[in-house]
Amino acid sequence: MAREQTEVRELQEGNYVMINDTPSVITAYSTSKPGKHGSAKARVEGQGVFDGGQKRNFTNPVDAKVWVPIITRKQGQVVSTSSGEMQVMDLETYETFTMRVPDELDVSADDEIEFLEYEDQRKVV
Repeated sequence: MAREQTEVRELQEGNYVMINDTPSVITAYSTSKPGKHGSAKARVEGQGVFDGGQKRNFTNPVDAKVWVPIITRKQGQVVSTSSGEMQVMDLETYETFTMRVPDELDVSADDEIEFLEYEDQRKVV
C-alpha cells in the first residue's frame, strides 16, 4: 500500500489521512490541552476522497501514529465516452482505464483531465 506513518500533531487541514482505512481529506483539526492525568488530544474530522465525501472523524493523543495515504495527482486524456463512463489514458504511463464521468463534468474525446489516484481508486478533480 502506498502510505506512510506520521504523528497526529503533524496533521493539518487540507492534508490526507486514513480514517477507518479510507483515504480522507482533513476538514477540521482541533486540539485540547493536556489534563492532570493525560496527554493532549486531537480531534480530526475528514471527508472521504473517493467515496463521495462521506464524513468521518477520530480522536487520538497528539503523539499517536496515524497512516497518511500517498495520493498522486495525474494528467490523463479522454479516449472515448459512452453512457456515463469514459476511457482515459494516463499521459505518463500510457495505461488506459475506465472511469465514471462525474455529473458536473462535460467531457468529450481528446479532452485532457486531471485525476487523483490511490492504489486502484481514481477520481476526476
